[in-house]
Amino acid sequence: MLAGMNGDLCRDGGVAPRSAEQMLLADDLPCPRCRGVLRPFGNGRTRTVRGIGADTVTVTPRWARCADCRVTQILLPTALTERRAHSTEAIGTALVAHARGAGHRSIAARFGRPESTVRRWLRGVRDPHAQWLYRRGVDRAAAIDRELLVRPAPRRTTLGRALNLLAGAALRYRDRFGGAVPVWVLIGSFAHGRLLAPPHPRRS
Repeated sequence: MLAGMNGDLCRDGGVAPRSAEQMLLADDLPCPRCRGVLRPFGNGRTRTVRGIGADTVTVTPRWARCADCRVTQILLPTALTERRAHSTEAIGTALVAHARGAGHRSIAARFGRPESTVRRWLRGVRDPHAQWLYRRGVDRAAAIDRELLVRPAPRRTTLGRALNLLAGAALRYRDRFGGAVPVWVLIGSFAHGRLLAPPHPRRS
């Protein structure tokens, strides 16, 4: 899976995003498996996921296939999290509450989600995935504004430190490049659509 920023792909190095569709049509989107060239390969099924409250997000993702290894990839907007039935914003907001000390029951009650769903989310950010998110935050902060690494806000957990750096990098990115891309969409892009560790085949 390739994560695009609401249809845009955010490249490493902090450069301004280009449209993933433009890159795909220009034969400029590399395969993550073999670094060959991805080419359009139709569309996936339209899916609707839950957002904050009663909000929903509906997308029809684009499929691409590598001209070299022939493996297919799906391009998802980073408003979504890979293999999850809830938006990046919905999951991320719950993770912020957890990083501040809330447990799965209080988070589920606050956001109107099943306790079992929230438990799966929290399992998805245990180590080593929390460490991976933290490294993504450090990498993005270093690429966008190294001042974010000088005096980061104190956080008790690896998850808290990761979310703090990712959010700081997203806000500085918006300041630098302009536009009104939602913070959680940027965070999803920085995390390559993997705010949570990949789940078992069952959607949560």
